[in-house]
Amino acid sequence: MGKFLLGLSSAVMIILMTIAIFYYQSESVPLGNVVSSTEETEQPVDEQESGNEGEDSLPSQTIQPVEPYEEITYSLQDDELHITFNQGMDWTQVPLEIDQLFSGEYSGSRHTLIEDSYVLTENLAAFLYAERENGSQEQIMLIHSTDQGETWEESVVTDQYSVMRFRKVDFLNDQFGYVIISVGRTMSQESSHVFLTHDGGRSWEETTNSGVTRLIHDGGFVDETTGFLSFGIINPEAPDLHVTQDGGETWSEAAVNIPEEYKHIFVQAETPVKEDGHLSVLVNQGPSGDYQGGLIKGKFISTDNGMTWEFEKEVDPDESE
Repeated sequence: MGKFLLGLSSAVMIILMTIAIFYYQSESVPLGNVVSSTEETEQPVDEQESGNEGEDSLPSQTIQPVEPYEEITYSLQDDELHITFNQGMDWTQVPLEIDQLFSGEYSGSRHTLIEDSYVLTENLAAFLYAERENGSQEQIMLIHSTDQGETWEESVVTDQYSVMRFRKVDFLNDQFGYVIISVGRTMSQESSHVFLTHDGGRSWEETTNSGVTRLIHDGGFVDETTGFLSFGIINPEAPDLHVTQDGGETWSEAAVNIPEEYKHIFVQAETPVKEDGHLSVLVNQGPSGDYQGGLIKGKFISTDNGMTWEFEKEVDPDESE
């Protein structure tokens, strides 16, 4: 009886071993096929990579636009400035050094251009920059193209100025444009200067100085004769807006009539714009405003070409100007 049980146990063991071996072999075949399949699919990739060896990558594959969804935008990468007019399909390098774009008194990010220091449209690419001359003196320059970067022109906006802080360039049409800069900042004082071009940026002429030495916040022209300068960036208490109506020959302080309930709230004027037969300007709360979160602005209207301004309404930051 004992021998019978021993034999039966042996037979069961043999059967179990046979089943295990069969199961292992049947499972190992698909594993072997997966590895083989992977090798086969990888092979064309290796051949493709070796076939492209030594070829240059397309610029669109390497250059990263600052605004990837914009048709016309730029890229600051590898110490080079490139521009595109077809959403990155083609790129053109702007022939200047990156450091020149950030010269002067500037400590912000170098991943994007300084706001208002350039114009980039279908018909004009223009970049304001500075070249160091002797010691602390800078030459303010403009490089621009009217054929989407096929050719470039450089012009001297002004010679021999001390370190630049504020900078802004804009063109109202293909001939008239302006540059506003501030230089020589000492604590809360500096010198502001306005330059105009009537020949598409080839030559520049400085306007009469406004005489204001407060730190400039913003400025601009609404047409070839009417322009504005807004001062006060350190704890402003009221808008300090100056206007010219004769192309910069003279400057006068504008009267911005703040309603009593908004005094010391709306304190910093932005650049006026033309709107439905009159001018409008937004006045913000300055760097430390806290009225309704600090983002609400006051909208003011002028019917005498910028000399006096009357309150119209509050403007939410999401509301169209």
